[in-house]
Amino acid sequence: MQHLGKIRSFALELAGGPAQGVYRGGELLSGQVVLELSKVLKVRALEVCARGLATAHWLESRSVGMNTVYSDYTAYEPYLRSRYQLIREPGGERGSRCPAPGSSWEGDGACTRLWCSSLPPVQWHLWRCDLPKAISIFPFLQTDNGEVTVLQAGKHEFPFTFQLPETLATSFEGRHGNVRYWVKARLHRPWSVVKKAKKEFTVIEPIDINTPALLAPQAGVKEKLARAWYCNRGQVSVSAKIDRKGYTPGEVIPIFAEIDNCSTRTVVPKAAIIQTQTFIARGAKKQKKSVVASIAGDSIAAGKREVWHGRALKIPPVGPSILQCRIIRVEYALKVCVDIPGTSKLLLELPLVIGTIPLHPFGSRTSSISSQYSVNLDWLRMVIPEEPEAPPEYSSVVSSEESAQNLSPPCQGELGNGLEGPFFAYIQEFRYRPPPLYSEVDPNPTSDSIRPRCMTC
Repeated sequence: MQHLGKIRSFALELAGGPAQGVYRGGELLSGQVVLELSKVLKVRALEVCARGLATAHWLESRSVGMNTVYSDYTAYEPYLRSRYQLIREPGGERGSRCPAPGSSWEGDGACTRLWCSSLPPVQWHLWRCDLPKAISIFPFLQTDNGEVTVLQAGKHEFPFTFQLPETLATSFEGRHGNVRYWVKARLHRPWSVVKKAKKEFTVIEPIDINTPALLAPQAGVKEKLARAWYCNRGQVSVSAKIDRKGYTPGEVIPIFAEIDNCSTRTVVPKAAIIQTQTFIARGAKKQKKSVVASIAGDSIAAGKREVWHGRALKIPPVGPSILQCRIIRVEYALKVCVDIPGTSKLLLELPLVIGTIPLHPFGSRTSSISSQYSVNLDWLRMVIPEEPEAPPEYSSVVSSEESAQNLSPPCQGELGNGLEGPFFAYIQEFRYRPPPLYSEVDPNPTSDSIRPRCMTC
């Protein structure tokens, strides 16, 4: 207990991630262990570990005679488990406090660094103490008969870096399970309890909705026969459509629907976004459904019809879909329902995926332009014949006055900047035969031996 007064603070600090402390698979998790001492402290070991774990747990009860039996359903799915010792415990397989072979040291008394190429995933360590520079190169790494490491009074910083796996599950907190990530530091001292410090961090796996599967429209049709006390009250039908399957929080879903009320009752259409949490353990499932957003339409009288022309439903700030975890799944759906008095509701469900990467503003426009360009090319291929046909006679379409003007070359001022490049180069690509040369002399004169025909014959 005497060491409690020597430790002023023992904490973990994480470096800010690329997105303000939010990480994703494949990134580096960096931070440091900060230890502030008021007196000299003997330390056996200092280690830091990073963990990521998905947990599903719930209890189910059943009656057996006069007793109640509880069944425990628990499942775990590890995603991250890595540990490294910043100060190694002497002896055993954990190694010693001395630098490993191949390591290099450098220091000026106030700051000492160790680059250890043989100790991944931590590339280097940094210890800092507020002492004068006129001291030995290792002022706080002194051994006590080869058993412990002595840390001098002051502030010490031990940086670390972990490589996150490529595949992780998004952080999640649910009623029957969770997905959590954390870093924990342990300080081992002789004849004392282990000093611990813990820091949690968030992981969000990206879901890009700019994929063909998530850009595909979703539509459906449902019908229901309204009955009350074995009496047929008529039929109610609903058809709904949304422009795509993938959305991000904050977007608006335009709902196109048609509700046809052929019953004798007044019905009310509604639409809602439903979140379904599924927990799996020991072959059993536990589900929890909740409404995250909803809208209601106007009442539809008997024999009437109502059409929704893009009724807007905004997605609130919710967590993304979790589809790759083995024991926890978070799914979303758009449900269009019709409340029918005296009978059950008519439900139409359209699947949704809540992603993290929003829709590209020019994604759909680029695809439409490219498809339009291909159509234009097909149109050109259809118009141009494979075998060129002879054009009409030049004299039949151009008068003598127009030909006199066209034969004179245009001036440079008349052309202006309209043509950038050789104009006559494009004539070679013209697939029709050129017209015949113009001449004042008739190439096919009439013969004098031919008797002119009489106009009355």
